[in-house]
Amino acid sequence: MSIEELTVVADHLLRIPRTDFEGRSEPYATREALEDMLDRHKGTPGIRKARVALERARVGSDSAPETRLRLALEDPGLPEPLLNLPTELGAGVVRQPDLSYPEQKVAVEYDGEGHSEVAQIVRDIAREEDFARAGWILVRISKRHMERDARPAVAKIRSALLSRGWNPGPEN
Repeated sequence: MSIEELTVVADHLLRIPRTDFEGRSEPYATREALEDMLDRHKGTPGIRKARVALERARVGSDSAPETRLRLALEDPGLPEPLLNLPTELGAGVVRQPDLSYPEQKVAVEYDGEGHSEVAQIVRDIAREEDFARAGWILVRISKRHMERDARPAVAKIRSALLSRGWNPGPEN
């Protein structure tokens, strides 16, 4: 497996489940338990890649596409986004974007297959309106944006961050 795929697995093992949907409240593993497991298998083929993947793993990603998107954003030097952080957009309006940059008020949603269903489209429009009313930009990413090493997704999010005052520094 590649480091990216190992990171996807690590994110899945570390993520805090949504009890309402999953019927469990604890992650499959803790970072410490995974580190201990790697320590017990020193010298095993692939262990170095697994260590790098665990270093890149974050708690908060709810899906493999979200992890892949986060990694694609970090590789070219974009700031690390917050993951699935509840964000208050107004009185009683809380949304939880897949990735967010609160300082720039940029939220990112990965819209997978389920976002083509009528009821979900209605919810997505309401979500976008909530962000707009609060002065946020909502960047929607689809499978199409993840082609060519996610360059279209990175360009779209980079543009949103730049429009909100993000200063990338000389190397970006």
